[in-house]
Amino acid sequence: MIKKTLPFFLLFCLPFVAVFGQLIDDKATPQTSNLYNNLLRLSGKAVLFGHQDDMAYGVGWKYQNGRSDIKDLTGEYPAVFGWDVSGLETNKKQNIDGVPFEKLKQYIKKAYDLGTINTLSWHMDNPDNGKTSWDTTSMAVKSILPKGSKHLLYKSWLDKFSVFVKSLKGTDGKAIPILFRPFHENGGGWFWWGSKSCTAEEYKALWQFTVRYLRDDKQLHNLIYVFNPCDFNTEAQYLERYPGDDFADVLSFDSYQYGGVSKGASFAKDVAKALAIQNKVAIQKKKLSAIAETGFVEIPDASWWTNVFAKAIEDNKPSYVLFWRNAGYREREKDNHYYAPYPGQVSASDFLKFVKNNKILLQKGLRKYSIYK
Repeated sequence: MIKKTLPFFLLFCLPFVAVFGQLIDDKATPQTSNLYNNLLRLSGKAVLFGHQDDMAYGVGWKYQNGRSDIKDLTGEYPAVFGWDVSGLETNKKQNIDGVPFEKLKQYIKKAYDLGTINTLSWHMDNPDNGKTSWDTTSMAVKSILPKGSKHLLYKSWLDKFSVFVKSLKGTDGKAIPILFRPFHENGGGWFWWGSKSCTAEEYKALWQFTVRYLRDDKQLHNLIYVFNPCDFNTEAQYLERYPGDDFADVLSFDSYQYGGVSKGASFAKDVAKALAIQNKVAIQKKKLSAIAETGFVEIPDASWWTNVFAKAIEDNKPSYVLFWRNAGYREREKDNHYYAPYPGQVSASDFLKFVKNNKILLQKGLRKYSIYK
């Protein structure tokens, strides 16, 4: 830890990682530790752009080798790729978004080989009644804690996840580092692990058990754990379900713009406020700060990237930002459900300006940092 008596110029010159902490896994693989340390060094200097399911499908296409809406527009892939493993727990062949797990493995491997980053979320089914992750009709968290009626079932789900993660290896034969974001948006009431379905103490106990089981029992040492609340206005609210400094590596939140173009200014203000709160906590706790999900569906504002989102992250730059998927039309959504631009999309040219003028890193920009070395 840096002493307060150090001269200011020396403090400024020290590597950023020296000011911040280390991974909660002291047995993390070299590639995983290197990724985390390099993200720490880049933090505040550049923002990594991410996109959910980017290589799997986009607006008007699906499973076309090498394709990406972001690559079609910019000539390069995103710096961060988001994926979901919902379906693993129930032995499905494809995940919640219809992506076969065998293809998912290939995409994750390619992202690693490209020198980019993979992050996993898990819309896990309700273990208490077998319904979806959005089912909140039972006290599922309590049931899967130690001594709970579904605890052994939950452990078997973690076993399946462990098998999947251990199968993720790059062309170099090394275990691929994963930013793992379980039980996300924990401050909301829409998931069975949310604030309306379990107490803060139950949530913390679930998170702590999950980390210990994966890290210590299953010996998974390529995971970086991402904490993810939502709907907070104070530090106290942000930390209400925080499992402790020894159980999280990255602090993040999710935020989407709703209500049309006219809501851009208020969205930017809300995100800026949330980032300020999170960044303060991140500095105090020596963690990374990120936005794990965000976007504006169909991006109908032609200047949204430079006039709204750039302003949102101007004062407290997150380490990375992940925009939600370009899924094409979904009947229940009554829209095209895409959150990143593509060639010809109304905000496409503004996105290129945003990337150029705001130190936003895509795949080629990130590659020069050799983040796994």
